Amino acid sequence: MATHRFQARWCSDTISGMNTESTDVATPALPNCPADLAQVWTWWREQMPVARQWAYFDHAAVGPLSGPAADSLRRFAETASSHGDVYWMDWSRRVNSLRDMTAEMIHCDADEVALIPNTTTGINFVANGYPWQAGDSVVVPEGEFPSNLFPWLNLKSRGVDVRIVPRRDGRVVVEDLMAQVDATTKLIAVSWVGYASGFRIELNELVDAAHRAGVLVFVDAIQGLGMYPLDLRTCDVDFLSADGHKWFLGPEGAGVAVIRKRHLDLIRCENVGWASVQNSHLFSGATFDLRDDAARFECGTANMAGLMSLAASMEMFQSVNRQHGPAAIGERVLERAGSLRGLLAQRGARMLFNHQPDHVHGSGIVTFEVPGESPTDFRSRGLEKNVVVSCRGGGIRASVHVYNSDDDLRRLADLIPA
Repeated sequence: MATHRFQARWCSDTISGMNTESTDVATPALPNCPADLAQVWTWWREQMPVARQWAYFDHAAVGPLSGPAADSLRRFAETASSHGDVYWMDWSRRVNSLRDMTAEMIHCDADEVALIPNTTTGINFVANGYPWQAGDSVVVPEGEFPSNLFPWLNLKSRGVDVRIVPRRDGRVVVEDLMAQVDATTKLIAVSWVGYASGFRIELNELVDAAHRAGVLVFVDAIQGLGMYPLDLRTCDVDFLSADGHKWFLGPEGAGVAVIRKRHLDLIRCENVGWASVQNSHLFSGATFDLRDDAARFECGTANMAGLMSLAASMEMFQSVNRQHGPAAIGERVLERAGSLRGLLAQRGARMLFNHQPDHVHGSGIVTFEVPGESPTDFRSRGLEKNVVVSCRGGGIRASVHVYNSDDDLRRLADLIPA
């Protein structure tokens, strides 16, 4: 797999005069992932400082920083405050490891990965950069998070018809989406996992149907990327965007987008800067010659601290994937979510969005209601007991991760009076 490059920002005579001895300033050590899968989740929990106090079930909103991610941020701050930009080259290499890990995880080329500050940025790459014509249409499911709705609605001023397709009790049905496709339709934009319902659309089915109709597919992957297997060699998604501050347990302000090579020249760079061009380090002699990869969309200085922190956290995911296969994490999440549903049902909670959470459509999101209590009151009581949930979709949303223990699940269920 090709290793991407971040150009040095110093001129060559400066680099030749500095001490470039390798350092460890950018790469905190991660303990080895156990070979025994039964021990992996205990190992993972040991990397999560939040678990010392909280039963944390809010990963679908903002996840807690993993220990490796927090260590990376501390190391960056200490190095930058003591040495300035002396070790910028080390930081650059570390940032690019995130690009390579993402490509390895989802089986695309590293040149198709752009490093972004948030999911919304990646969505706007496509919404604003596609060559829309008046009369074109885009199809979007009902109930999308605003980030995957507003950029498309913004196209109405350019004459684009935005077709909102109703969900069926939280489910996004591929046939319903395709029923809104006609000769004017250029793209379907959909969340892999619904942020409120937790329903996970079967991407292969959607992509196959859309491509047969000559329609492109954009995926807001923030609620699924890293948790469930995705192989872009067989599931030929056209565009993808995801932030790292939820399930990836990284900091806010760091994420990844994918623009497939075949579409690189289709999507216009609406924002360009010094980092958008080839030989971007040659400031005084730079020419407007866009890079021949997705990094052309990275128009300026990167959030190096955040991206390195996300890379440190993503290494936990990759350690498990390499040791135990790409399905292990998702299977653990589905098992944990299923156990929580059982405990909640025993206490009289009512599940919302009654789609069947199976291995194809399930996720770590469990949305429920407690008779006689508002979601906000339940959340407040939970915080008093060191249990963290959200209020979404008209109910209480618990988003379960691999490191959540049986005790965590019981602490949440015990908030419901027997």
